[in-house]
Amino acid sequence: MKQHLDELLLRLQSLQDEIEEEYRQRREEFEQKRAELAGEFLRQQRRYKMGLFRFLRRTRLLVLLTAPVIYAGWIPFLLMDLFVTLYQAVCFPIYKIPKVRRADYIVFDREGLPYLNAIEKFNCFYCSYGNGVAAYTREVAARTEQYWCPIKHARRLKAAHERYPHFFDYGDAEAFRQGLARLRKQYEDGDRPR
Repeated sequence: MKQHLDELLLRLQSLQDEIEEEYRQRREEFEQKRAELAGEFLRQQRRYKMGLFRFLRRTRLLVLLTAPVIYAGWIPFLLMDLFVTLYQAVCFPIYKIPKVRRADYIVFDREGLPYLNAIEKFNCFYCSYGNGVAAYTREVAARTEQYWCPIKHARRLKAAHERYPHFFDYGDAEAFRQGLARLRKQYEDGDRPR
């Protein structure tokens, strides 16, 4: 069963690599088309921009009233970002864990979209930051778990991180003791365990 799971994981990894390559190619094609049609593209995009007054007028009152609650999330996101950055800066070199590149997870690239008004751009900035901090935190936590406790749970996890399938089976003490030192060093190959 373990061999079959390993084969499935290898196929899954191969498919993920194929998806990444397809995504890269499509992004390159898009950039090429965008460069060719830059002026027309901007004109078409701007046609869909909604002015601030019209945007606010169409927004439901309850949505406006909940905005302060949503935007208060900046505080925990910022604190988490600062803590995780400090945590890995201090701890990862000691454990010889490769650091997570924050810029790979926290990406701000929507502000240039000409069809967004100022509020929509701010909302995109906020969502990019919040989701980026969550993804960055998850990867730092996954690398930490790989180092300290790479053991699968007895129950199936929903949406486990990509390092999790390489962890030791629940209750397999022998594999854990024999393989822990090896797994702690397997951050190469795109920083994923092999």
